[in-house]
Amino acid sequence: MNNSVTNTARLLWAGLRALLVLTLVTGVIYPLVVTGIAQGLFRDQANGSEITSDGKVVGSSLIGQSYNLPLKKGQETPMPDLKWFQGRPQNGLGTNSVNTRYSLILSGATNRSADNEDLVDWVTAAKAAVVKDNSVNGYTVKPSEVPADAVTSSGSGLDPDISPQYADIQVHRVAEKNGLPVDRVEKLVDDHTEGRTLGFMGEPRVNVLELNTALRELLAKS
Repeated sequence: MNNSVTNTARLLWAGLRALLVLTLVTGVIYPLVVTGIAQGLFRDQANGSEITSDGKVVGSSLIGQSYNLPLKKGQETPMPDLKWFQGRPQNGLGTNSVNTRYSLILSGATNRSADNEDLVDWVTAAKAAVVKDNSVNGYTVKPSEVPADAVTSSGSGLDPDISPQYADIQVHRVAEKNGLPVDRVEKLVDDHTEGRTLGFMGEPRVNVLELNTALRELLAKS
């Protein structure tokens, strides 16, 4: 009887010690070490890849933002604020209930096939809008110049990047709306164009938030 109680007590004490040691190692030491390494070597990524302007955090380079005008009375869909570079369509080009206007709760796309009649109509209307919005005095956008990312949302609906081609066709409109020289706005796009990752993965891209932040700073100086 005494041996049984002693053995049970010994096993319980061993189990408790193992619990305490594992809690200390996995619940305290390991998180502190990983956090320390992350903050020391990858501080930007560990803190959400934040973008700052005038000392304030304005967003993350990983999440797209909308650049729209305030809703007017009776208006359900906001109009784009054309003095800023526009990102990819934000709501799957349709009645995507999962993600609208870069909602951060959930993300998703329309899941419609390429030959879906509604999707074809949405893309056609989006292309016409891109041509109209970006055709200004002395510069006309041709429908054939509109890239796919200008008229389709990404799989997540939260893509922060656009193609250099889409950024380029917006340059004249942004320059005119802000009273800036075209070559100065072109340089902004060139300065914020990233190449393929490691030289071969993905496609060249322009982060819209970073580009618009640089544009805002340029306007403040002007």
